[in-house]
This record gives sequence, structure tokens and C-alpha cells, in this order.
Amino acid sequence: MEEVAGYLPGMYATFWALVPPLVAIILALITKEVYSSLFVGIVIGGLFYGNIFQPGFSFETSMLHIFKDGLIGVLKNASNIGIIIFLVVLGIIVCMMNKAGGSAAFGQWASKHIKTRIGAQIATIFLGILIFVDDYFNCLTVGSVMRPVTDKHNVSRAKLAYLIDATAAPVCIIAPISSWAAAVTGFVQDENGFGIFIQAIPYNYYALFTIITMFALTILKTDFGPMAKHEANAVKGDIYTTEDRPYADADDDEVHGKGKVIDLVFPVAVLIICCVIGMIYTGGFFSGVDFISAFSGSNASLGLMLGSFAALIIIIIFYSIRKVLKFTDCCKCVPDGFKAMVPAILILTFAWPLKSMTDSLGAKEYVADLVRNVSGMWLNLLPAIVFIIGVFLAFATGTSWGTFGILIPIVVDAFSTTNHTMMIIAISACMAGAVCGDHCSPISDTTIMASAGAQCNHMNHVSTQLPYAIVVAIVSCVTYIIAGFVKNPVVSLVIGIILMMGTIMGIKYLNKSRIAE
Repeated sequence: MEEVAGYLPGMYATFWALVPPLVAIILALITKEVYSSLFVGIVIGGLFYGNIFQPGFSFETSMLHIFKDGLIGVLKNASNIGIIIFLVVLGIIVCMMNKAGGSAAFGQWASKHIKTRIGAQIATIFLGILIFVDDYFNCLTVGSVMRPVTDKHNVSRAKLAYLIDATAAPVCIIAPISSWAAAVTGFVQDENGFGIFIQAIPYNYYALFTIITMFALTILKTDFGPMAKHEANAVKGDIYTTEDRPYADADDDEVHGKGKVIDLVFPVAVLIICCVIGMIYTGGFFSGVDFISAFSGSNASLGLMLGSFAALIIIIIFYSIRKVLKFTDCCKCVPDGFKAMVPAILILTFAWPLKSMTDSLGAKEYVADLVRNVSGMWLNLLPAIVFIIGVFLAFATGTSWGTFGILIPIVVDAFSTTNHTMMIIAISACMAGAVCGDHCSPISDTTIMASAGAQCNHMNHVSTQLPYAIVVAIVSCVTYIIAGFVKNPVVSLVIGIILMMGTIMGIKYLNKSRIAE
């Protein structure tokens, strides 16, 4: 960025730094159109960078920042390109599994064993929990595998997207072996990052309560907000609800092979193993670094790209040997897999420059100052305060990892030498808030991937998921207030679970009351 060379915009490290993403989010929610909303946010960020409201406004600076530093700059970033390549390869693998008949075979197997709508949703949750290595991988794989099953049992695409999204980041953030654990560990300087991550799991209320909520809502057959309408329509046969159904023809892939369940299970297993190996390779495992250190120090983007490529080669050989898919048919999946990922890639291509706009306007520094100002007072309320700030920042920027990078070092500096327990709680609050904000944000890459995996209209997913996330967030915030005073992981967690289940039962009772009226 240009500010490194000495240039700082007049709005640097002020509230205005958060205006571009807020405008993009508001426009997306109003217009239901993501691409133009993101671009408007990028343009506003560029104009702010050029000091549009101040003397000396430079139109040239703004335009260069928008296109050179923003749109082109993010695509020069090796990490971003690695993610795009990983998505494309994943799309190719998913396409191959479909054409080989692996997904169809699993659908047939599932049809024999999964008899109800509840069973289809529970199976989706369990599969999402089992695929904990990476949220991108989780979203696309679970969607591809479970979509035929949930469609058969008339589960709305919006509900499927919610289940996928809620088992992506919330599961990854409490899974020690995941790209998210690696990221968090990297942000904890001068401390045992992995050990702190493990200690923080019982305090990660948003993630834990989200998983509890999924099971409870499914088993109790309770839905509320816009999701209730989508599910009611799905029971009647309309799994989309809205007229806009961009993936309506996506399931019409021709099946070339007579696949079996193994033709789905094997590729998924190979992909998980290869991705893990790829990540520990980038962390130096094969150079003598221990497994935990290698995983915590891995380059997730590079590791996932290398792992997915290796998995792709193995899967092609596997299908060729089994003669369920010819090599030429595998090659035909390359453009088809890329095509399937275009909507997600396009949104990411706009979401990344928007984040770069907030970075260049000093959003990190602004939020850091806010946290430092409150860290000295209301000590027991600090976890709840950190949680709220984390939610807001991740929602506005669409990135939980960026939020980790901003807040975790501040929390570590504030408590590492004074109050270790409070540091653990505050770090957990930061992680939970970041995941919550990321979970709610329409410009979040994980939210985008969940929509792509479920083949659901993106804004339908956002609007139906938001009330669920808000309810869990409120209960989590209350629990962090309790934890700040109690400072006991078991006591505060039990109280939080009771509050969460009480809230869900209350919602179920209110739904029944409305129906009775």
C-alpha cells in the first residue's frame, strides 16, 4: 500500500475508515445485489483515500488506489491467488465426483438410511463437524455431498446454507487441527499460541452455542424469522422461495460412471489427508519441525493449494483405475468446475479490495485505539466488550482472520503479564466475536462459500441466517459478562448452555402461540 511509503489519507484511523464496508453491507441488504454493492464500497474507499472531503483532493490518487492497489493489487497477492486456485481445484473435484456417480451413489445410500427431514439435517451437521480442516473445504464439500439428500427431503436451500455455514467457521475455530487454529496461533506472539488456543476452547461461546442451536432447532423442528418462510415453502416443494435461483440448473450434470459410495468417500478422504499434509509441509514438518508447530506455522493458502492439486491427481488416477470415469471426462470437468466457482470467485475478487480499502484507511488502528481506551476500566466487562468489537469489525470487514490479527495482539499485550485467566477469556471473546461477525456479514468469504456450497441465492442465505446468529450472539455476550466475573470455564459454560436452551424453548413456545392465534 502507498501509505507505507509515507502517504496517509486525512481520514486515516477515524470512524470514516469503516464507512466503505458499512455502505457495501447496507446496499447489499437493500438491493439484494452483491457485486455492485461491493464495488460501490470500493469506490467510496478510494475516494476517501484521495481525501475527497479535504483540500488537495486527488482524483488520480483515488483511481489508482481503487484499480492498481485494490482490484489488481489483491490479485497479485500470492495468498489470494492460492485461495482462488484451491476453489477452482475443489470445484473440479466436486464436478468429477458428480460425473463419476459418487454423489448419486451416496444419495441412494442416504435415501435408504435417512428417512426424514430431521435425519437429513442432522446428517449434514455431523458431516460438517467431521470436515474441520478448513472452512472453504467444509462449505463446498458438505454442500456437494448433502445437497441431493436435503433436496429429496424438501429442506430449503437457505436452511442447508445455514447448516453448512454454522459447521464451517464455528467448528474450525474450536478444532485444534485446522487452518483457523494455525492462524490464531500465529497471532499470539511471545506466548505458547497453540496451548492458549486449547485453553480458549471452553470459553468460545459463540462457536459452542451455534452447534448446540443447530441440533436443538433441528430436533425441536423450530424455525423463526425469514427462515421459517423458506422452510414452510420447502415442505410444499419450493426449496428456493425467491424467484432468483442462480443454481437451479446446476444439478443437471451428466453422470458418466456407475459410481459407488467409495467414489465419494475416497476423494473426500484423500482431499482431507492431502490438505493436512500440504499444510504441515508449508510449516516445515518434513524439515524436522514437530507436527503441532508445523501446523500452527503453516501457510494455509499454499498448503491447501498444494494439497488439493495432489488430491486431484490421485483422484483422477483412482477413477481411471476403477473405470468409472475416463481421463477425457476428467479433463472436461476442468472448465465445468471453474464455472461452478465463478460466482464465489467474483464476489471474493470484490470483497478483497474492499478489505484493502479499510486497511489503507487505518481501520485496524482506529479499532485498536478503541480497545485500548476501554481496557483499563470495567475489567470484568472486557470480554463482552472485546466480543462486541470483534463482531462489529468482522461484520464490517467480512474477515475474521483480520479481526484476529487486530484484537488478539492487543489482548495479549494487555493481560499476558497481569491476568492470565482474563487473557484466555478475552482471546476467546475475540475469536468468538470475529466468527460471529464473519458469520453475519454478506461480504464474508465463508458466508459466500456457504452460499456456493448450498447453491443458494447469497442474500437469501444472509437474510435467513442473520436472526439465528444474532440470537446466539446475544446469549454469548451475556455469558461473557458472567465469565468475566466468575472466571471459571465450567460454571460459565453451564450457565450459558442453560440460557441458550431456555431461549430456544422460548422461541418454540412463541411460535406455537402465534400458530394457535
